[in-house]
Amino acid sequence: MNLKYTFTFLLILLISTAYTQQTPAAAQTEQISIVGAKAHIGNGDVIENAFILIKNGKISFIGKAEDAPSIPDVGRTIIANGKDVYPGFIALNSSLGLTEIGAVRATRDVDEIGNFNPSIRSLIAFNTDSKVIPTVRSNGILLAQIVPQGGRMPGQSSVVQLDAWNWEDAAINTDEGIHLHWPRPYQRSGWWAEPGGIKANEKYKTQVDEIKAFFDEAKAYSRVLPSSKNLKFEAMQEVFSGTKNLYIHANYAKSIMSAVLFAKDLGINPILIGTEDCWLITDFLKENEVKVILGAAHDLPNRKEDDIDITYKLPKILHTAGIPFAISRDGYYDQRNLPFQAGHAVGFGLPYEAAIRAITLNAAEILGIENNYGSLEEGKSATLFICEGDVLDMRSSKVTHAFIDGRKIDLDNKQKALYRKFTEKYKQSKK
Repeated sequence: MNLKYTFTFLLILLISTAYTQQTPAAAQTEQISIVGAKAHIGNGDVIENAFILIKNGKISFIGKAEDAPSIPDVGRTIIANGKDVYPGFIALNSSLGLTEIGAVRATRDVDEIGNFNPSIRSLIAFNTDSKVIPTVRSNGILLAQIVPQGGRMPGQSSVVQLDAWNWEDAAINTDEGIHLHWPRPYQRSGWWAEPGGIKANEKYKTQVDEIKAFFDEAKAYSRVLPSSKNLKFEAMQEVFSGTKNLYIHANYAKSIMSAVLFAKDLGINPILIGTEDCWLITDFLKENEVKVILGAAHDLPNRKEDDIDITYKLPKILHTAGIPFAISRDGYYDQRNLPFQAGHAVGFGLPYEAAIRAITLNAAEILGIENNYGSLEEGKSATLFICEGDVLDMRSSKVTHAFIDGRKIDLDNKQKALYRKFTEKYKQSKK
């Protein structure tokens, strides 16, 4: 066997045996009541001294403790005085479960060969046994949008819950959107550690024309009776009918406007991802009723002349302008920091409950799952967690309980196991 592949195999084997994968939680069998916590509903409302009753995986009651109904079958009661309850956070634009170790190619399954692959399904590559997933759940992220990468149109995303036996069990909203990466009108030289200057992308017009040609062909395909199916064009039909989202990844103001107008001409209302320059064109976004998924707050601005903290202030700017938005953190293991991205926005003017909504209900509405997830309401899925301390503050956040569809989730993970292991080691070495 080739030495390189032997090393890769042994590395994967070592990592896979270092921490035993958790067994997904069993279905809820007894009623669960959460008493005394401060409930953040997800829609901006808050209930002090709340009472939440969970039955058959659903929230059957939520309100003030003094208004709680009498319960003949008490089941299990969690006293949560001084703690907070939140809807499960939703990680948008994530490669969670598609990548295990970024430096090991054999553990990355995020893209396919080719530039236009709208028929590719990211869901079937989702690895529910990923050791990364439990580390993300520990910070309250219980749902995720799994997004493919690579090429101009990398494929379709799906929404999953993060405690499942396989991808079929995990799926909540299958193949809910197709992703398009709009060309950049400008290019940066250098690299992230030593960025260089910005120059015009000489291929910009050609790249945009390729996109337009592909969409024109896909739309024409729906008007004829082809002798054989074209899977790429077949995948596009639900985008044209409006039953599937079109996500456009764009950052510069020029590319954002070009992409939105292009989609509107085709009768498509797109959802934007990234949009670092959206603060320059808020009137345009509001006029065209565009929803926005913001990228990581901990990033540098596009241009030297921009305010150094412009990415920190973006959520507040969109909130003030009345533009629907959600907060995301691209990547996979990085998703554990999603609550702290929202917390950073609070530090720069975004109201606290608006920040919670940006990673719960707003995200659910974008994904089309708001009827069952994203907020703490009667009849909705009991996908929620209890936190000791402020969940948006990394210094005090401590998630103590989590539930997905009423199932109590194991919050242990590999990182906690290693912490316990080496804490014990150094305790012994001091004796």
